[in-house]
Amino acid sequence: MIGYNRGVMRPVSRLIILLCFLISSSCSKTQSTSTIGTDLTGASPTPPLPAPTAANTVAFPSPIVESPEKIATVTSPSILVSALATATSTTSPTLSPDEWQNLPILPQPTDRIREIYQLSLQLGNNPQAFSKIGDCGSTPAWFLGDFDRGPQYYELGDHQDLIPVIEAFQGSFARTSLAAKSGFNASSVFSALWSDRDLCQPDETPLACEFRQQRPVIAFIMLGSNDVYHIDSFEDQMRRIIEFSLDNGIIPILSTKADNLEENHSINYTIARLALEYQIPLINYWRAVQTLPSKGLQEDDVHITWGPNRFDDKQVMRAGWPVRNLTSLQALDIVWRAAISHTPEQQP
Repeated sequence: MIGYNRGVMRPVSRLIILLCFLISSSCSKTQSTSTIGTDLTGASPTPPLPAPTAANTVAFPSPIVESPEKIATVTSPSILVSALATATSTTSPTLSPDEWQNLPILPQPTDRIREIYQLSLQLGNNPQAFSKIGDCGSTPAWFLGDFDRGPQYYELGDHQDLIPVIEAFQGSFARTSLAAKSGFNASSVFSALWSDRDLCQPDETPLACEFRQQRPVIAFIMLGSNDVYHIDSFEDQMRRIIEFSLDNGIIPILSTKADNLEENHSINYTIARLALEYQIPLINYWRAVQTLPSKGLQEDDVHITWGPNRFDDKQVMRAGWPVRNLTSLQALDIVWRAAISHTPEQQP
């Protein structure tokens, strides 16, 4: 924990930090440094990625919201940006509170993806880069990091068709995002208080800093668990994240969460509804884990069960993390192929 003096901490601050610790610290419970990136070939060319530890966690950032600046040097074609960033509720299908549970696990390829991608190229983004926006579950020790480390750290099994997308985005999988930290919620990415002072500009938000540094064409947006304490502001902040991404030609991939901390699935409903409204890709991860033991969750019903990325091992695939990594790779592949496709979809 950083940035406070124990001698002057107020009782309310103690309570907030305790809540944050409970939410974020078990990112290091299940995954040990001896099992991360298990070497499947018997060789050991590189040490494993370090697991997140409780010592590196931070308290829930205060929901101080600052208006993000446009990424430096980016000048968006105003008409196209306006069209992409504006919600399309008048043409998008509506969604009742329970319908999101039946939405497909993986997104569908659409012309909308190609349109955003074309803007991304016009703005000079890197067609071989993606970003991760989220909490400790978006850091490379947990999320996708092994796929930069070499085939000895994962086994694709029947999913050999994912090799091209893994090769296409080398360098993004194990990179630590400037907008993914323990305790982050949807408000945190707009607060310069949580920016990396060595890499970000003064008053630059974590989200703007990450996009400026990485220049991605795609961003995984994996938020919601820590927003249970800020549900009233969650939707507005998610809209800001989506629209800021679209303004900068970045395809947001949203994801539902496995837990139900809010007890009525309202956060997942909001995530799914926004994906439909803005016509952007959605991973229905909640649906993907419903058949797993404990629905892919640890005993606290918050954190995902860990397993190595061996997609050919039926026992391993009973854990939540290899399922999350597989579905995310599949979604990245679908979005990437749709983005670079030159064949327009047949219009209804």
